[in-house]
Amino acid sequence: MAYDFSVFKNKARQVEEWLAKELSALRAGRASPVILDSILVEAWGSKMPLKQVAAMTVEDARTLRVAPYDAEQSKAIEKAITAANLGLSAVSGDGGVRVIFPELSSERRAALLKTAKGKSEEARVSFRRVRDEVVRDIDAEEKAGSIGEDEKFRLKKELEKLADAEGKKIDDALIRKEKEILS
Repeated sequence: MAYDFSVFKNKARQVEEWLAKELSALRAGRASPVILDSILVEAWGSKMPLKQVAAMTVEDARTLRVAPYDAEQSKAIEKAITAANLGLSAVSGDGGVRVIFPELSSERRAALLKTAKGKSEEARVSFRRVRDEVVRDIDAEEKAGSIGEDEKFRLKKELEKLADAEGKKIDDALIRKEKEILS
């Protein structure tokens, strides 16, 4: 009987996707609309995500253009971006809000690297939990008698190969982000 590693692969993919999302939200000097995803704007009597009240486009490497669907929301958008304390400057003007990404200082780069490494370590911890669940499942199947001891060791060896490949993906994502932050 072949063990089904699909649950492991799905959970590992979820951890990988979470890490990619978290790393993309770290500002590395280039303008990216993703950094504004967490901003809530006071619009029409309630707090709404920025992407529901405005369209965002990249103007150049260090500038985003936020064009509100309702021109009256420009000041509220500018206020929300400033209040988010992301280290960005927002300037309201005709046609929307211009969000300027300042050059990163060496201290800010170091802080971003530390945050990226922390997110990477969170992903590793989550991934280890997933791997440990599969190991316990394999041990339980052996104890129940549905697989033999040799099969258990073969499955654990196969699991380690899969785990090493996933660990390398996490390392690669961190290396890419480090290069982006340092350049």
